[in-house]
Amino acid sequence: MHEVLQDWDGENALLSFDARTGSHLFIALHSRRLGPAAGGTRLKTYPTPADGLRDATLLARAMTYKMAVAGLPMGGGKSVLAVPGELSPADRHHLLVQHARNVETLNGSYSTGPDVGTSSVDMDVLHEYTDHAFGRSPARGGSGSSAPDTAVGVFHGIRAAVAHVNGDAALTGVRVFVQGCGAVGEPLVGMLVDAGAVVEVSDVVPERVDMLVRKYGVSAAPPDTINVECDVYSPCALGQVIGAAEVPLLRCRIVAGAANNVLVSPDDGERLRQAGILYAPDFVINAGGAVHLIGYEGLGWDSDRVAAGLVGIGATLAQIFTAADAHGISTDRAAERVAEARLESAPAHGRTLSR
Repeated sequence: MHEVLQDWDGENALLSFDARTGSHLFIALHSRRLGPAAGGTRLKTYPTPADGLRDATLLARAMTYKMAVAGLPMGGGKSVLAVPGELSPADRHHLLVQHARNVETLNGSYSTGPDVGTSSVDMDVLHEYTDHAFGRSPARGGSGSSAPDTAVGVFHGIRAAVAHVNGDAALTGVRVFVQGCGAVGEPLVGMLVDAGAVVEVSDVVPERVDMLVRKYGVSAAPPDTINVECDVYSPCALGQVIGAAEVPLLRCRIVAGAANNVLVSPDDGERLRQAGILYAPDFVINAGGAVHLIGYEGLGWDSDRVAAGLVGIGATLAQIFTAADAHGISTDRAAERVAEARLESAPAHGRTLSR
């Protein structure tokens, strides 16, 4: 874990161990240049605790860039609860309480929300011990799950990518492979089908695939494949799916999905460019969840303002695609330049977000 932190460019990390559950709890604060840090809480089993910490640091950095490109007054952070396996309900509640207390010790410099392995119900538990939990259930004063709006943002991003490649944003007849049909992937499939796309799906949970096949008439692919022939490959499960070994296997013109940290290394964006594949940078296209949670719960936006923010994801991607072409660089690097310019122009100390 020491090596992970040595290689990281973030501000601060909180590490603790819960003896009762055998879990490691990590909170990584990458940057508060634009405001207090925010990021989801991921509950997952990792090969080693160091892998959990590395995931937290990488995701926190992505959150910094996500907030910056989306124009939100927040910095980037992330929580990872690295559990040894499935927890009993009592142990899960205990672990969430410990996590909430850790969040509270940061005195408002970090707020968290749902992520892989957690939900609005879990945020309700956190809120009993800290005020810094986004995405609570509506019954508890929150805005509920941000996953549907994440899907909306990805949908707008796919349309922007298709428009850049085809000269037309229409999705009629466009072949889209959605990998991962959970809280984001499922509503995305519905929107794509309604827009006339020809959709193929895969998921590690067969029941999810069966339901979508019955509901929408989509076709199914094996869960561990990425070389499906399509126009758009949309990874919507976990990240780290496209590296040097995977780029030659892709049979698509566009990569645009909701997963965080899709690329294995920074060089993979350039590899996709050299292969003639347009990449919608994940920290841009999947910003809909942040727009939802921070817009509704942090900035007091109404539904029209949130909807406009989601549409704006497509417009931002269109600008990034154009800039990448103009400068002969990867779309990933073009998006990073947008984020870095905003970070560099911000005051030394970020704004305080009123809650």
